[in-house]
Amino acid sequence: MRYLPHTKRERELMMEKIGIKDINELFDKVPESALSTFAQTLPSHTGELEVTQHLQKLAKLNLAARDAPFFLGGGAYRHHIPATVDSLIQRGEFLTSYTPYQPEISQGTLQSIFEFQTQVALLTGMELANASMYDGSTACAEAVLMAGRVTKRNNVILSGGLHPFYCDVVETLAQFSQLNIEKSRPEAPTKGHHSTTALEKRINKETACVVVQYPDFFGLIRDFSQLGEHCKNAGALLIIVFNEPVALAALKSPGDMGADIVVGEGQSLGVGLNFGGPYVGLFATRTQYLRQTPGRIAGQTEDLDGKRGWVLTLNAREQHIRREKATSNICTNSGLCALAFSIHLSLLGEKGLSHLATLNHEAALSTADKLCKINGLEILNETYFNEFTVRLPTSAGLLVESLAQKKILAGVPIRRLYPSREDFDNLLLVNATELTSKSDIDLLTESISEELS
Repeated sequence: MRYLPHTKRERELMMEKIGIKDINELFDKVPESALSTFAQTLPSHTGELEVTQHLQKLAKLNLAARDAPFFLGGGAYRHHIPATVDSLIQRGEFLTSYTPYQPEISQGTLQSIFEFQTQVALLTGMELANASMYDGSTACAEAVLMAGRVTKRNNVILSGGLHPFYCDVVETLAQFSQLNIEKSRPEAPTKGHHSTTALEKRINKETACVVVQYPDFFGLIRDFSQLGEHCKNAGALLIIVFNEPVALAALKSPGDMGADIVVGEGQSLGVGLNFGGPYVGLFATRTQYLRQTPGRIAGQTEDLDGKRGWVLTLNAREQHIRREKATSNICTNSGLCALAFSIHLSLLGEKGLSHLATLNHEAALSTADKLCKINGLEILNETYFNEFTVRLPTSAGLLVESLAQKKILAGVPIRRLYPSREDFDNLLLVNATELTSKSDIDLLTESISEELS
């Protein structure tokens, strides 16, 4: 088949064959309200130079994270990425590689995946990890589906602190299963807002799993050890989600709190913001659930000569095993992003990661200390890592838009992610990392004070 533009005569012959005189007749049965007029406004032809210049003008309308004091978080975080990371992942062996369908010729890729899995397992306090998933939200949804398979139960409880995007993805994938999703009402942090009793009371003999976030969407840190014990006694699984892997270097690990499955987004390490992707989903669990784990697991072995080698220990998709035995239809892992994560973590080492976590927490403390001195502004979190919720005496959305005009990215208006919640209108999610300078904090504080005065 030739993939060449059709000539006018060729188009006429095709239309003659199907009995029409004009191409638009193909769309006669489509309601006018459903037709897009966008294509009609496009120029018929523009040169490459003109297109490039136009796109460059459009790009200048963006306010890039590196060009402004940056306090956005909400699931994607700006960290320093060593130049070594980009240098190594762009080597041809990595950049052009694909899923290791043939282990015998994919030894380097499999070794990097094995090391990645080891790092994720250690970071989360779990016994094993898979070769990564698309992103944190799909990893969360896969964990929920896995819990249904393991427990043979149908009810899923989502904590109110779970990221709203993660809730949406879980609900989307669960609609093709027998699972019943029970969403908890999101609540802003309040004094003493650490108890998990309300979640525990909802667990019954039909509960497959409880999904919580650590730290949660509002930045609050809770100890889920008691909840984990309650889930265990009830025969339900505890799924702990995280958005910020750096936090796990400073906090009690999910595994130590009794988590059965730990999932999250690995973007913070090795992967830039990139306007929202691609990112990498982390998935870790306990050995007893190995055969229900989605995706792939790389393993270490020995060849016939006794030399160390690498294999795919688990292939759980329908391409590799009988369709009815497949645990997931996930097609591939986010291999390049997983490699970036692994390289960045290797460069940091255990001490470096702990130091990075300390820097992040100190930056958040400094930001909160300055902000809480502003008249009418309240820090709602009693506990947080590098992200916390602020209550303003005005609309957070309007404040953010106003500061953006001054080239200050002040945070995430929480109502933007919960449009129906009027009580969230004055809540602002503020994040600080090792890249947040003292001058950035001072400028944010001064600018908010001016806006509120």
